[in-house]
Amino acid sequence: MATVDERASAKRWLPLEANPDVMNQFLWGLGLPEAEAECCDVYGLDEELLEMVPKPVLAVLFLYPITSKTEEERLLQDNEKKEHSAAVYFMKQTVGNACGTIGLLHAVGNITSEIKLLEGSFLDRFYKSTASMDPLQRAAFLENDREMEVAHSVAAISGDTEASDNVDTHFICFTCVDGQLYELDGRKSGPIFHGASSPSALLRDAAKVIQGMIQKNPDSNNFNVIAISKKSGTGY
Repeated sequence: MATVDERASAKRWLPLEANPDVMNQFLWGLGLPEAEAECCDVYGLDEELLEMVPKPVLAVLFLYPITSKTEEERLLQDNEKKEHSAAVYFMKQTVGNACGTIGLLHAVGNITSEIKLLEGSFLDRFYKSTASMDPLQRAAFLENDREMEVAHSVAAISGDTEASDNVDTHFICFTCVDGQLYELDGRKSGPIFHGASSPSALLRDAAKVIQGMIQKNPDSNNFNVIAISKKSGTGY
């Protein structure tokens, strides 16, 4: 969560805890109706535990430790040519420790066709205001948005652990757009394409990518996976 990009500002927020209850209150307060979707823990990546996650899954958040290996891979990916659907909502990160909020913004921003945001709410206004912006413009818009900064701060101090800005973990988001699985990381130059997927296969496909990331960092155990699931009775 302690992350900034190459054009980072001096602004730093307190990190958001990897806690579905905290994230739910945060999103519901910003305009995601409680009856539409909720964040849920993913307790493991094997098939049996994935089946326990409420369906359908709309997006997946992954918290992982920043290590020399993850940084090396990030730099390699940034040097590769990236092609992605124009429908993917992506933004850069310029505020330290804002990756939890940006992960949630990536998640909700790519499922607005599947959920109904409260009209006139923060999220509704945010996506309408940034729809035509490029990733860095969206980052600057967020950086200067006092309402979001306050909401993030309230959420950050409502977790079970004492808030500290000295952390070495980072949130990213996995989403399915136009039949493709994308990794959305505000520290990277653009979306990372991970192959064909579908809404019904999103959780399993994201889990495979996450397993690969975990295997590359065998000495770390500070990982957490959270799904954003559509509430029952509000299916596609």
